[in-house]
Amino acid sequence: MQITTEEEQRYEELQLLALDFARNGETQDLAKMIEHGLSVNLSSHKADTLVMLSAYRGNYETTKMLLEKGANPDKLNARGQTPLHGVCFKGSLDIAKLLVEYGAAVDQKSLVFASMFGNTDILKYLQSKTQKRSNIFLNTLSYLTLSIRNLFFRKATLA
Repeated sequence: MQITTEEEQRYEELQLLALDFARNGETQDLAKMIEHGLSVNLSSHKADTLVMLSAYRGNYETTKMLLEKGANPDKLNARGQTPLHGVCFKGSLDIAKLLVEYGAAVDQKSLVFASMFGNTDILKYLQSKTQKRSNIFLNTLSYLTLSIRNLFFRKATLA
C-alpha cells in the first residue's frame, strides 16, 4: 500500500492539529484522534510530546486523559526535559501530582527547577515523594566538593 502525497500532507496537518489540541486543552477532540489511531506519544519537531505540551500549558484534564491512555510521563524532549521538569518551571502543583501519580520520575532536575523558579509547594511535594531527596543533594555536594578538591590538588602538584 502506497500513501499519496496528499494523504501524507493531510496526516502531517492532523499531527499539527493534535499538538495544538494538547496545547489548548481541547481534551475531547484530542481523545477522538487517539481513539482513531493517533499515537498518544506523538511529539513535535522539538520532541515535545502531547503530554509535555498539555502539562506545560496547565491543561489538567487533557494531561490526565493522555496519561490514562498510556502517555509516557518521562519522555525527554530535545532539551532533555520531561513533562515534570516543565511543570516544575511553570508551577502547577496539581499537574505535578498527576504526573507523579502516573509514574513520572522525581529526579534532581525536577527539584532544582521547582526550587530555582520559586515553586516551593511543588518542591515540598516532590521531596515528600522521593526517599532519596537528601541523598541527591548530598551526592551533588560530595561531587562538587571532590571536584574542587581535585582541582586544587592538581594545581598544588603542578606548582
